[in-house]
Amino acid sequence: MLITLFETTGRLFLSFLRSIGAVTLFSANTIVRGFSIPFYWKQVLVQIVQIGYFSIPVVGLTAIFTGMAMALQCYSGFAQYAAESTIPTVVMVAMLRELGPVLTAIMVAGRLGASMTAEIGTMKVTEQIDALTTLAVDPLKYLVFPRVLIGTLFVPFLVLIDDIIGILGGYLVCVFSFGFNSSNYIYQTFSSMSSWDVISGLIKGGCFGFMICLLGCYCGFASKRGAEGVGVATTNSVVSASIMILFLNSILTFLMF
Repeated sequence: MLITLFETTGRLFLSFLRSIGAVTLFSANTIVRGFSIPFYWKQVLVQIVQIGYFSIPVVGLTAIFTGMAMALQCYSGFAQYAAESTIPTVVMVAMLRELGPVLTAIMVAGRLGASMTAEIGTMKVTEQIDALTTLAVDPLKYLVFPRVLIGTLFVPFLVLIDDIIGILGGYLVCVFSFGFNSSNYIYQTFSSMSSWDVISGLIKGGCFGFMICLLGCYCGFASKRGAEGVGVATTNSVVSASIMILFLNSILTFLMF
């Protein structure tokens, strides 16, 4: 029984190491090939719309509800100690440093990670990727690099939008539900805000965007044949991206603060 447990643990650990190595090699090949000629500008523009523009409504709704819930919870707790005046600062710091980047990344992973994996996995199943190779088009340059590049550059903008709308949600609850003075709330929010609070969240957003798109594309290329294989790859993509977002967030928070 004990030997079987060790064997299972060892196999899982070796599988984990192989996966890390495969993703690292996939990432290196994508970056090296991506910056070579030709550069597919049309694919980049398509991904700007898909990743940037179409993600704004989902990110905005998530942010405003999160900011409102954050303000409600802070008020119910801080009112016991007459510390309601610190709510603007707490909401601002929580949104800029943690909730904004993490929630934005998780929503993007659920929306785009699954979409990328399903699209590329379907292309693999229907042999469209083989057709690209036959036509002398590098699949990594054409399919993967534009997604990874735009994900890395544009997720920080989504994080910034999330931050603004989330802080606005806290403002609306505090001013219109709890009677806070509007000018004082705005002044306290900006007076306690530092540039590093904003920059740290944007850095996290860039790292998260890179990881989401990379894993989404990798799982698509690694999907097995058939519809079931594409479904499994899509599930693995979203789960892996979500876990990596939380893992990277803890590491980056430790390094930054």
